Amino acid sequence: MSSNFFESNSYFIDEKVNYFKFENAYKVFNNKGNEIGSVTQKLSLGQKALRLLLNKNMLPFQLAIKDKSGNLQTTISRGWTFFMSTILIDDSKGNNIGSIKQKFKLFKPTFKIYNKSKQLVAVITGDWKAWNFKINDASKKQIGTINKKWNGAMKEIFTSADKYNVDLIPGYTNVSNKMAILSSAITIDMILKENNK
Repeated sequence: MSSNFFESNSYFIDEKVNYFKFENAYKVFNNKGNEIGSVTQKLSLGQKALRLLLNKNMLPFQLAIKDKSGNLQTTISRGWTFFMSTILIDDSKGNNIGSIKQKFKLFKPTFKIYNKSKQLVAVITGDWKAWNFKINDASKKQIGTINKKWNGAMKEIFTSADKYNVDLIPGYTNVSNKMAILSSAITIDMILKENNK
């Protein structure tokens, strides 16, 4: 991998809305407010047309997480889904590093994250309306959070409801699992919005 994108344990996500392209896009910052990457979605003309006709949470999607230099870090993709969907996470070379399985219970979404061997490595649970999530490892130990509470310099930079932060504890160092967990957490906003429209 050509960058240090996944070396950080704090990520600040800023949604960039483009109503004409129908695509989700986010900028990613570190805890000092420096832009370190982006999350982008690319849609064909046919996919854009289908988004006008069908429920978005049924449609396939692919997201690319890139560093500031445009180097691909991970991709997240989902095929057609009609009930419980599985989302695949691949590294920059196209090798699968994990997957996400979703569950929804009255504004209490749950995301189970598995490694490439299909072993549970983390679970993200929380309150979508309050935008407060916990990230627990397979032994139910909390290893991180996702929320919209800002501290220090970030409080001055981010004030909109379309911005949130992902924090993992400093001691979490399993690189492949961390990539899968952070990739899941970084894209949770888009996934939840599409399932609640």
